Amino acid sequence: MSQDRNQQTEERNKTAEAKRPAPAGRRRKRRFGAGFAAGALSVLLIGICAWGAIGILRGGFPFGTYASGQVSENDVSAKLDLLNSLIDQYYLYEGEVDEDALAEGIYSGYTAALGDPYTEYYDREETAALMESTSGEFSGIGATMTQNTDGPGAVITAVYEGSPAAEAGLQAGDVISKVDGNDVSGMDLDSIVSLIKGEKGTEVKITVLRYGQEIETAAVRDIIQMQTVDSVMLDDQVGYISVSEFDDVTYDQFKSALDSLEAQGMAGLVIDLRNNPGGNLDTVTDMLKLLLPEGPIVSITDKNGDTEEITCDGSNEFTKPLAVLVNQYSASASEVFCGAVQDYGIGSIVGVTTFGKGVVQQLMDLGDGTCLKVTIAEYYTPSGRSINGIGVEPDVEVEYVYDAENPEADNQLETAAETVRAELQQG
Repeated sequence: MSQDRNQQTEERNKTAEAKRPAPAGRRRKRRFGAGFAAGALSVLLIGICAWGAIGILRGGFPFGTYASGQVSENDVSAKLDLLNSLIDQYYLYEGEVDEDALAEGIYSGYTAALGDPYTEYYDREETAALMESTSGEFSGIGATMTQNTDGPGAVITAVYEGSPAAEAGLQAGDVISKVDGNDVSGMDLDSIVSLIKGEKGTEVKITVLRYGQEIETAAVRDIIQMQTVDSVMLDDQVGYISVSEFDDVTYDQFKSALDSLEAQGMAGLVIDLRNNPGGNLDTVTDMLKLLLPEGPIVSITDKNGDTEEITCDGSNEFTKPLAVLVNQYSASASEVFCGAVQDYGIGSIVGVTTFGKGVVQQLMDLGDGTCLKVTIAEYYTPSGRSINGIGVEPDVEVEYVYDAENPEADNQLETAAETVRAELQQG
C-alpha cells in the first residue's frame, strides 16, 4: 500500500464521491460496521427532515422537551426566532443570507454537539460523496490524478487498464490543461475532477500536455471500479496483498488476488492493512470467511445490550504462514480483520498498535437526499475483546523508518515477509 495515498486523489475525490444504491438483492449497507434495525430512530430522523429549512429557522424545532427538563421546545423556538430577528435587523450582508445553509448548520451543529467524532450529519452533496466512496464504484474515465505541483492543472498518476482513459490514449504523467475546452489551469483538483466525472455513456474532451506537446482526446465515461486490492509474489513464494479499504468491490478483488497467488504456488502470505481506514462490515467479514477456522468473527452489541454475532463455517481456513501488516492508521474494519486473525492465532500481526476504533456506525436515510451517520454499537473480537480507544497491539512490533538513500525501502514489509519466511523454515 502506498504510504502517501492521501496525497493522490481518485476521480471519486472526497468532494465528489457519491455512492449508487446497491443492486436489488444485495445486503443492506453497514458502514463499518453493523446494522441493527434502529427503525424507530430512522423514522424520527425522517420526521426531522420533513420540517424543512425555513420552518426550523422560523421556530418549528422538532424535538419537544429535552430529557433534562431545562430546555423546552418553546425555548429553542424562541431563541431561534430571536437569532433570526437580530440577523434580519442588524446583519450587514443581509442580501447574502442563505436560509437553507443556515438550516443545514443547525442539523450539523445538533449532531456535532453530541461530542462523538463518528456521528455526523451529511447534506445532499456530502451524502452523495459518502455513498459513492463506500461502493468503490464511480462514473468517470478510470484515471487517478493529483494537483500539479510544478505548474497549473492536474497530473495523471495512473490509468486503469481497459478503462475509457486508456482507450483514449491518456498516460501517467500527462498534465491536464483543458476539460471540454475549459482551461483548468487556475482550478483546484476537486474542480477538475468534477468536470471529468459525469454520467455513464457521455463524452468528455480532455486536453493534456505531454513532453511539451498539446494533445486533445475524448473519452466516453463508464462505471469504474476502484482498485482497492493490489497483489504481487515476493521472494521465496511469499504472497503479498494490500487492501486500501473495505468497499463493496473489495471482496471480489481480494478473492481474485488470493486465488491468483495460490495458482502461482504461494507458500505464505502477507496482508497489508496499513493506512486502511475501514469500510463495510459485510465486506470484511466475507473476506475473513476465506481465512478463519469455524467460529465467531465479530460480535456487535447495541445500546440495549442486544448482541449480533457473525460467524465463519471454517470451510476455507487458511493454513499457510500468514502475517498481517498494520500501523496507527489501520482502523475499524481493519481492526476487526487483524483482531480476528490474532485471536485465532492463524497469523502474526506486524507493525504498530492500530487506531482503536471499536464502535459501529449506521447510515440512516433521512428521505431527502441527506443522511445521518450515527454510532449505534460497539464491536468485540472473537475472544470478546473491545479495542475501542485501545487498538490491536502487534505480535511483532516494528516502526516504519524512512530510508533517504532508498525511498522505496519498506522495513515494516520486510519484517512481515521475514516473519512468514521464518515460519516456513520452521515448518
